[in-house]
Amino acid sequence: MKRLSERLTRGRTVGLLALIVLFSLVASCRSGREPASPAELILKNAAVYTMNKAQPLAEAAAVAGGKIVFVGSNSDVKKYRGEGTKVLDLAGKMVLPGFQDSHVHLISGGMELEQCNLNDLQTKDEILARIRSYAAENPEKDWIVGGGWALPVFPEANPSKEELDAVVSDRPAYLSAADGHSAWVNSRALELAGVTAKTADPKNGRIERKAGTGEPSGTLREAAASLVDRLIPEPTAEEYLSGLRGGLALANRFGITSIIEASADNKLLETYAGLDRSANLTLRVLASIYVDPEKGVAQVDDLVQKRERYQGQYLKATAAKIFIDGVIESHTAAFLEPYLDRPGDRGEPILEAEELNRLAVALDKAGFQIHVHAIGDRAIRMTLDAMEQAGKANGLRDARHHIVHLELIDPADIPRFHALGVVANFQALWAYADTYITQLTEPILGPERSSRLYPIGSVVRSGGLYAGGSDWSVSSLNPLDAIQVAVTRRSPDAPAGPAWLPDELIDLPTAIAAYTTNGAFLSFEEKARGSIEAGKAADLIVLDRNLFKIPARQIHEAKVTLTLLDGKVVYSDGGSSLPPQ
Repeated sequence: MKRLSERLTRGRTVGLLALIVLFSLVASCRSGREPASPAELILKNAAVYTMNKAQPLAEAAAVAGGKIVFVGSNSDVKKYRGEGTKVLDLAGKMVLPGFQDSHVHLISGGMELEQCNLNDLQTKDEILARIRSYAAENPEKDWIVGGGWALPVFPEANPSKEELDAVVSDRPAYLSAADGHSAWVNSRALELAGVTAKTADPKNGRIERKAGTGEPSGTLREAAASLVDRLIPEPTAEEYLSGLRGGLALANRFGITSIIEASADNKLLETYAGLDRSANLTLRVLASIYVDPEKGVAQVDDLVQKRERYQGQYLKATAAKIFIDGVIESHTAAFLEPYLDRPGDRGEPILEAEELNRLAVALDKAGFQIHVHAIGDRAIRMTLDAMEQAGKANGLRDARHHIVHLELIDPADIPRFHALGVVANFQALWAYADTYITQLTEPILGPERSSRLYPIGSVVRSGGLYAGGSDWSVSSLNPLDAIQVAVTRRSPDAPAGPAWLPDELIDLPTAIAAYTTNGAFLSFEEKARGSIEAGKAADLIVLDRNLFKIPARQIHEAKVTLTLLDGKVVYSDGGSSLPPQ
């Protein structure tokens, strides 16, 4: 027995010594004293903002095998340098985790760049001139298709068919608004679609009409746009792929290494999957599969099949996208109280509460993350109610459902984001007093409701998690534009001055988190990426200046000089001498 006891004691001692050695090796690797092998890339003399609370700032980082293997000082990172290590001296430039855009239409936005692109035009004359020149340059096209026109350019956000006829009369024209919720068509398009004064408004849509005659004016809202859209020839697979490639190039240039696709149909899913299969997808994609409001719970099994089919290296389709209302400017957002200029009209939700509840319960039970478009306070309350109902019916789980846009939230519903674990997915670039606000929103909401628009600060103070998205091509794809507006509540190009609704300001660390750590959390990948820590994916970006050392109004002027995905260069401005791989 004594010998057995001695053997057991020696065994425990040897085991303990082995554990001590193992922990010592791990600690030495973490500290950078004894790396297992040289790094492939070292970034030094940098302002590394890690988003890691345990080590918020660093001077250097090292990358090997697609992972971050060291974060720390310039002196300690030397241990990771080998004969083949590429070393970039960043001379004080800022290093951040790669940005995530948590709500973007990347393929359709990319396709729009190659169509009649009306984005960023400020006047009606500019818009008409662009359409005229595009039609002249593309005589072979049977349809003139494009979009991006700004609603405030036209009285009551209602451009006329006669204006469009003046520049395109020989063939049909269909031009979507910048917000994607209205379409401007010419007389030829209406004629082909058979839309006349006798045509009834479709469900969840409205045909704008001329006073007195009821004749279509040329603007179609929401589902009414499909009366014409269904006639447009379907883009080819090559056009979808070209759009995706264009979107990827722009996103990588802005430091975006992951996205949540806002609404993916079969064509979009197959386009993402094809590029992923060929190892040419240069960012991570969580696709939100479009949910047809007409099909209800009957479509859930089909959505599950799509989720299983579209899984790859950088692609997953684990979310379901529901539209609950439209937008304020066209009176299609759903409110608790009526529009001031339309007594009794509160806007109609796309789904009634009972339908939405059933759908949310079914999707949640099937394991989907629910991604909802809701702008008006009634639509937002309905969505929160549905998500709460899903939790009660199926049991609470780590679902990370999220609501996007959130223009007007009733104060009573703000604490519910934290209470229900629902992520607030704001488009912060819209949170300043532009013409959409001053000309089209404030006059029809009144001062009290208008004082509560885009309540980012209120949601954050209540404990809610804020994730950021662009909704591109509706607005700029550059995260730095939105980050600046979030901390200034002023136009990116405006000089220093008072903030619009200053109680809703947030600080710079919170704004950056919305596009890094919080985005990774929303994609269920916070353990793998979203911060600069040893062991996480080397999704990194370099900025030409430190955002914390410049005036807030200059944030949007910063440029991304290098973007890495899993340690591979997907964008370089050329100054780093690291070409895209």
